Amino acid sequence: MTTNVSTQRIQALRDEMANAGLNAVIVPRTDPHLSEYISSHWHTVRYLTGFTGSAGTLVITADGAYLWVDSRYFLQGEDQTQGSGIVIMKDGLPETPSINRFLCDTLNEGDTVGINGMLMSLNDTATLRSALNKKGIRLDVNFDPIDRIWNDRPELPSDAAFIHDEKYAGKSASDKLADLRRDFTTEGARAFFTSALDEIAWLLNLRSTDVPCNPVATSFLYVGEKDACLFINPAKLTPEVIAYLSASGVATAPYNDALGFLTEVPRDIDVLLSGDRASGAVASALDGHFIISDSPVLIPKAVKNEVQMQGIRDAHVRDGVYMVRSIMEVKRTVEQGTPLTEIGVAEILERNRRTDPLFFDLSFDSICGFGPHGAIVHYSATPETDAQLHTDNLLLIDSGANYLDATTDITRTIALGTPSADMRHDFTLVMKGHIAIATAVFPEGTRGHQLDAMARISLWKEGKSYLHGTGHGVGHFLNVHEGPQSIRLNDTMAPLMPGMLTSNEPGVYLADRYGIRCENLVLTIPYETTEFGNFYAFETVTMCPFDRDLFDTSIMTPEEIKWVDDYHRTVYDRLSPSLTPDEREWLAAATAPLK
Repeated sequence: MTTNVSTQRIQALRDEMANAGLNAVIVPRTDPHLSEYISSHWHTVRYLTGFTGSAGTLVITADGAYLWVDSRYFLQGEDQTQGSGIVIMKDGLPETPSINRFLCDTLNEGDTVGINGMLMSLNDTATLRSALNKKGIRLDVNFDPIDRIWNDRPELPSDAAFIHDEKYAGKSASDKLADLRRDFTTEGARAFFTSALDEIAWLLNLRSTDVPCNPVATSFLYVGEKDACLFINPAKLTPEVIAYLSASGVATAPYNDALGFLTEVPRDIDVLLSGDRASGAVASALDGHFIISDSPVLIPKAVKNEVQMQGIRDAHVRDGVYMVRSIMEVKRTVEQGTPLTEIGVAEILERNRRTDPLFFDLSFDSICGFGPHGAIVHYSATPETDAQLHTDNLLLIDSGANYLDATTDITRTIALGTPSADMRHDFTLVMKGHIAIATAVFPEGTRGHQLDAMARISLWKEGKSYLHGTGHGVGHFLNVHEGPQSIRLNDTMAPLMPGMLTSNEPGVYLADRYGIRCENLVLTIPYETTEFGNFYAFETVTMCPFDRDLFDTSIMTPEEIKWVDDYHRTVYDRLSPSLTPDEREWLAAATAPLK
């Protein structure tokens, strides 16, 4: 997008603000389901600013435009909005105010802030309203002018929904709904309403293609004590899906009828809402007869059953085969001097994964950053930025796939040519943190933030760090980012439980030089029970070698070296039966002992 186009679009929004008597407007990068990944219909922030990251919130005032982004997008945000007058607000840094604080400091008593109430959670809406009220500032939650200024706005998705077979899901929709009813009754509610697309997909074993790389169906779901209703575009429902839902006790209604339905729910029925996952507009429709609690779907969805866990293990062996083939091809192509770019690497990865009979889609757009681009945490190559690979730097590849039996997410940092001593040193520091998480043993009730420093301490000792989390939850043939568990500096209050799938991905990023990230997925598993209680550990399920050329064994302990050698031996044993003789020979060299 050109700077002029962005300026014109933001001015059109300012004109709508003025007509509505507003002094500022908040535009979250989300949808009415408060999703991280969204369909093209809801890419309003991208339309207004040109910013393509997966997280960001735009604030427009009468004379300014401000985009809050987290550390993954500091560089990308500045690059994509350069010259537009948009100020990048680096969220999480001490000097950056929150959006609420910024508005209170910037606006005057009697001013009004506008937002589309469907795009902010119940909790965040209440917090914002409280902060503004203290300064005498009003909040208007009915400001939604986007259709008037976005003339060619894409329609809502209408692709057909389909059933995720129980042989992969491990549990029927009827059984999940029965468990849900038991859980919300325990909370004192008589119904549950969810806008969260991943929750609906998991509960009903229903999938679609509405959001790129996320196999969800755009919908809302109401579950009562004996009834349930899915609010969805009728065009998405095949006769097979309608019959399947009916057999599971789920009726259907048009997507846009959800809020009207909630206004008609009898007042003696208290509806359970998630304060973080239901919007303020949903709460308003219920007019007070709701109970706020954590979603009763979060933990059952995150704790994978035995069928799902076996699918995860199987899928990661197959995915490892495709990774080995891709890395081999990339390395040999560059060594031979044949031209290859970052986009070309992503195409190799996708081509190999698509050969899998259970492949559905990528789990996110592949991140392939060479040299300085690797230092941009969520870099996305475009035809304008697509860098040629050479034998003089590092290549960071973060990629994954959605298979019918699992979701994968893996990052490997690869040396093209002979790595420098600094590259090897930094890579090994990152791997020391990775190994610390992989080998952690912890008591029941431990939360991810209590482990996070283990991944960072080797970097911290040299004045280095990274600003993103060390690990995020991963769905099952679903979203690659899944809560409630994570491993990060700030506490999400969710304990790590057996069956949870989480990433282990420390990194370090040196602007204008290179980036390093080393990521495997790990399952939380039981370890032992002692007089002090239950202890858990991690099972690494990702199967792909780390680049042996990047290890500096002089700063590794014998135990760390042994972990790498043992892991590589496991990788070879599990992948080699599916490889050609040439591929096995390559993998044998790639997994040879470090010493």
